[in-house]
Amino acid sequence: MATISKTNAARLLDQQKIPYELIPYEVDEADLGAQHIADQLGEEIHQVFKTLVLCGDKTRHFVCVIPGCDEVDLKKTAKITGNKKCDLIPMKELLPLTGYIRGGCSPIGLKKSFPIYIHYSIEDFDHVYVSAGLRGLQLKIAPTDLIKATHATVCDLTSE
Repeated sequence: MATISKTNAARLLDQQKIPYELIPYEVDEADLGAQHIADQLGEEIHQVFKTLVLCGDKTRHFVCVIPGCDEVDLKKTAKITGNKKCDLIPMKELLPLTGYIRGGCSPIGLKKSFPIYIHYSIEDFDHVYVSAGLRGLQLKIAPTDLIKATHATVCDLTSE
């Protein structure tokens, strides 16, 4: 078994002495969705969280971490984040803004510090998965540790 090199996100968790596991999975360039990752990991889609970067009309950029099967509710999220409206950033802005590419964006170790909002359902699990910062690698982490590491606000970000 090849050794898994540590990502920036993993090194930051090490610095904070936060426990996690790096879990590799097979990347399918044609399907970067959370369902593919959940299937590869043999886990429920609700436990695989995706990281989305949005921009609000007042607060500018922020990050939402939601279950892989859900869509962010832009109206609800705008209100929670102090905006009148917000939207996902264009894909071409993701790498320069975060240091991460689509399918490998982690809420930990972003290039700049952004407010982070995590969907409340994260508290239903003893562990969840988020990107470790590159395609093909997930962080398995306790929700309380992820919230602590990202200084996140836990709230409702999705449509019912």
